[in-house]
Amino acid sequence: MRLTRPLVTASALLAVAGLAACSPDSAGATPADEDGTTVVTVGTLKGQPHLYHPFLYADLAPEGVEFEVVQFDTSPDIKNAVVSGNIDFGVAGVPSAVSGSAAGQDVVVVAAAADGGSGIIGREGLDGIESLAGLTVGYPQGSSQEILLRLTLESAGLDADSDVELVNLPFSDMASALAAGRIDAFSSAELGPSTALQAGAVQVASPYDTPVGRVNIGLYTTGDLIEEDPDLVQQVVDTHIAATEQMAADPQAWADGVVAEFGIDQAVVETAIENIWPRWEIDAEYTEQVGALVEQMAALKQIDGEVDVEALLDTTFVDASTATS
Repeated sequence: MRLTRPLVTASALLAVAGLAACSPDSAGATPADEDGTTVVTVGTLKGQPHLYHPFLYADLAPEGVEFEVVQFDTSPDIKNAVVSGNIDFGVAGVPSAVSGSAAGQDVVVVAAAADGGSGIIGREGLDGIESLAGLTVGYPQGSSQEILLRLTLESAGLDADSDVELVNLPFSDMASALAAGRIDAFSSAELGPSTALQAGAVQVASPYDTPVGRVNIGLYTTGDLIEEDPDLVQQVVDTHIAATEQMAADPQAWADGVVAEFGIDQAVVETAIENIWPRWEIDAEYTEQVGALVEQMAALKQIDGEVDVEALLDTTFVDASTATS
């Protein structure tokens, strides 16, 4: 089985600027052609295998719907573009959706996308979370990887603020900082862990043995779009489900697609994909894990406002897909 993917249009990276010229009060996808084709814009991150789904949408799209992929640098950028109406959907980190909800923004997760994609990685010779005591550990402040690191340290009786030296670093700097000896270990998201592992680093501990589990990436939109055009939302969720299942069914084709799209080292991508679990279901376990994520984000003061998890996660569309499959 070969995973097919659309070519990103030449204007994709300009799509946000172009859409911003529309009325800020307008919501929903926009008719593009005289034949009434609806263009749906979907944001995702550059070069991330666990957010590859949108590149598969075009060949799986229902009749009358076209997808335009818009690439961003961070999940908060995607979330902001969604809630502002500059794009219709985003495949991005669930913590960004949680932050938006806590701030009173109109953001709703309508499907999961991928679990995992995190790692606690260290220099050669480290073994077990206890081995980090007294060492320098990189982490991206305000991320789910910070939460996973703190909870994993806590489970071993270590205080993240006193028993290790935490160093806030961008995701993209983790592997190079470890290779240069500026840090002894890090907790971060792919592709940092796999890049470091390919260079001789080791996995210190699993980041997934916490109440947050593997929860990471989701598909989200706005409540306004759900209310305005639920049929379109259902079509997008159905397409997303098909793309997610395609990735899960053929990891090699998924890896090959990522390499072809972004020019990333094949071995790094294949290692990263072993640490990612495509999923679309929003079940009881997923809801519980998002609840734990919300609780930890509040405890670390990453969010200030209340988050209604039941309102943040709208299972209507994945439930409908399950019922008709």
